[in-house]
Amino acid sequence: MKVFKFGGASVKDAKGVRNVCSIIERHSDELIVVVSAMGKTTDLLESLVKAHFNGWEETPEIFRQFRQFHLDISTELFGSEHQIPPAIPALFGKVEERLLLPPSLLYDFEYDQFICYGELASSLILSCYLEHSGMPNKWVDIRLSLRTDDKFREAGINWKWTEMLVNNTFQFSASRLYVTQGFIGSTVTNLTTSLGREGSDFTAAILGSLLNAESVTIWKDVPGVLNADPRKFQDTVLLKELSYREAIEMTYSGANVIHPKTMKPLYNKDIPLLVRSFLHPEEPGTIIHPVDHPLELTPVFITKENQVLITFSPYDFSFISPEDISRVFAMASSKGLKVNLIQKTAIDLNLLVDAPESGLETIILDLRKEYEVKYNTGLTLVTIRHYTNESIEKLTAGRKIYMEQYSRLTAKIAVI
Repeated sequence: MKVFKFGGASVKDAKGVRNVCSIIERHSDELIVVVSAMGKTTDLLESLVKAHFNGWEETPEIFRQFRQFHLDISTELFGSEHQIPPAIPALFGKVEERLLLPPSLLYDFEYDQFICYGELASSLILSCYLEHSGMPNKWVDIRLSLRTDDKFREAGINWKWTEMLVNNTFQFSASRLYVTQGFIGSTVTNLTTSLGREGSDFTAAILGSLLNAESVTIWKDVPGVLNADPRKFQDTVLLKELSYREAIEMTYSGANVIHPKTMKPLYNKDIPLLVRSFLHPEEPGTIIHPVDHPLELTPVFITKENQVLITFSPYDFSFISPEDISRVFAMASSKGLKVNLIQKTAIDLNLLVDAPESGLETIILDLRKEYEVKYNTGLTLVTIRHYTNESIEKLTAGRKIYMEQYSRLTAKIAVI
């Protein structure tokens, strides 16, 4: 049994859906297909959540765009609007019904109750089109199997319940092909949750691990894992083989090709992860698996933009102590700040964090109750794995360096 995950770019239009079907058709294995929302649907649904939550008059128009986008793709796939399987428009009816309800007072909860419809719609359209093309399959609402805690927008997996339910659901007795969603789950009380943006990779890894898959394949619009983002760098190099450790280091530092949580479930079961191109499915791409020999890798460049450098200093001019570090990290965590880099001097503690969605000034004012706080916005964190002096110069030339840190294999530099 294998697990395939297709991202939003692969199903952004009818042509993409047909291409995904052709890739699936080439494989006769028992298969689970995990699908993300189509194209930029998640962004559109985020706009819908904000509009509904705040009572904005744009809400009906945003919903119309969401519905029409999927109906247009479905019409092109099935020939006419009258030939679209009834389950597809019925799904949009559920969104419309939800919009008639007044929102709760918890934004993150509302976010998850709406954001799920991107994955539900894309997987349902793909499943129906596979059936239409002569490929019988079973569509599964993953929320009934993948159970989580109630930390909305960043839910943690309830492994005990999920393992039991996943093994009960994906038995391959009635079908060799299942189609389901990435990114979403539900609490034990059936409230929809999400695993964090780009969490569909993680879903595929969870299913692969719990079902002891032969492999998990992530289909992307790039040839595999590259040594840099081709949208930001020229002359990128394909990394044909990576160890689990190398992949974890890259994704944790901000490499967008794989979700950071993907590797652990696969590492625990020694299940290889393949990253391949849906544009060139004949190419082998990159394999991430156990490696028992040294890998000679070219420098790998990862950039993470929209960073904030926050400097904490005790008001009484005392040294930064372990207690101060613990306190500051607890404060950062309570504010939802994700720390990417830390550095201390005698009386300063510097944290580089992802800029929050909103309310940075309010957060800073609150932090100043216990420490003197200075901050800079608009920084970029540059990470270079297997760095050389030449590679460091290449990425920092002409830029102001605010913070830098070097380990045996990794250089991390905050620049503006």
